[in-house]
Amino acid sequence: MAKIHLPPYQQVVLIFQGGGALGAYQAGVYDGIAQAHIEPTWVSGISIGAINAALVAGNPPEKRVERLHDFWETVCRPPSMSASFATEAMNFMGMGLEPFQETIKQTINKAFGSYAASMAILEGQNEFFYPRPMAPGFGNPSQISFYDTSPLKGTLERFVDFDRINHKDAMRLSLGATNVGTGNFVFFDNKHMQLGPEHVMASGSLPPGFPATEIDGEYYWDGGCVSNTPLLYIMTESDNKDTLVFQVDLWSSHGKLPSNIFEISERQKDIQYSSRTRAITDAVRNMHRMRQLLLDTIDRVPESVRKADPFFSKMAEQAMGSNFNVIQLIYQNKTGEGQYKDAEFSAESMQRHWTVGLDDIKETLTDPSCLNMPPKGENFVTYDVHRKARFTAECPDPTAPRNAFTDYAFRSSQGQAHKSLTSQISKPKSTSAKTVAKPVAKKPVAKKPVVKAAAKKVIAKPAAKKPAAKKPTAKR
Repeated sequence: MAKIHLPPYQQVVLIFQGGGALGAYQAGVYDGIAQAHIEPTWVSGISIGAINAALVAGNPPEKRVERLHDFWETVCRPPSMSASFATEAMNFMGMGLEPFQETIKQTINKAFGSYAASMAILEGQNEFFYPRPMAPGFGNPSQISFYDTSPLKGTLERFVDFDRINHKDAMRLSLGATNVGTGNFVFFDNKHMQLGPEHVMASGSLPPGFPATEIDGEYYWDGGCVSNTPLLYIMTESDNKDTLVFQVDLWSSHGKLPSNIFEISERQKDIQYSSRTRAITDAVRNMHRMRQLLLDTIDRVPESVRKADPFFSKMAEQAMGSNFNVIQLIYQNKTGEGQYKDAEFSAESMQRHWTVGLDDIKETLTDPSCLNMPPKGENFVTYDVHRKARFTAECPDPTAPRNAFTDYAFRSSQGQAHKSLTSQISKPKSTSAKTVAKPVAKKPVAKKPVVKAAAKKVIAKPAAKKPAAKKPTAKR
């Protein structure tokens, strides 16, 4: 792949979502990013995304893809001889069966994928997790689960150089987790603390399958219990730097209607984990939009007034923010997968996910314009390779959830209708001119008869009441 020359972003961030065995898709995306010679300055992840993030941050650039391969080949179930034989037999007998090959391939993938997921549930995964004897157990949160994740600690220590992660000049690494006691979403960040394998494991401690991880007397669960994306954390910690973000998600919010109980289970997972990502992305977009509106409002204040009061310059500095370009790479469900796809740790599934991730990032980078800085007047844009579209505040994602204060008309508790601030500001001048012209033309005609009638009544009433007011005076 040819080297990509980026605009002058001050930081390049990789965001890896949680999603179990689907995490190989993220490894494929990073493989493509490395081939394009794009060097990230910050990587953040949750759950399996935290493991991939640690593998990237904890190795030199020339070793990262190799270490990702090492990890995934270690924890995944070895290639199935039966699956290989079935595939080869289908290819051998392919002549005359071309119309049915795709259907046969999907059936084979589904059958052996289901088997791999069943084995992961029954036996665990090599050097990752094993079934806990006498599960789920009892005691504190680190002792209650169906699986024991202690083998993962040794695997991480083998493939991740934590001395490199904790070096003062290291790539920034942020891992999201949930505090079991407080329910707060927390981040372990090598900018603020020393990180070890326990911090990576804490980010992936998804209950009730995996136990909580204890760190300094506190217990932590998977960050996905609160949010499956660290985008908001990245934005608030970015120090007003222009940022290019590769947001690699493993759950797609778009999907077909389920027609059986297994598809319902799969669709429920997709919605549950992707909705939080979309909510965070939309919240960040709206936040940036309001900042832009505040800047536009300040610009309308006369320059002499702004210069006389330092408050305006301080407010503008706070509202300025930074430019964010979010490249979204979202794994799309494949025919033949099921509700167990995040537990399908087979070598064949891993390779398919990796290849899809590599293909998606290559397709994204074929249009380098998607990496451009946001246009003037916009400071937050997103790009989705599968929809071939770039979304901004002026051209929002039509499928995104609406926001009552910025996107559409809403009703207050008193039942009064209000128009959105955005719609009022963005109206064309020609439209506003027409609405002003109509009332002006009607006012003289409507008011003349009303004013005359009212004037006659006012004059007549006082004249009639004056004699009645003199009667008490006469009686004295």
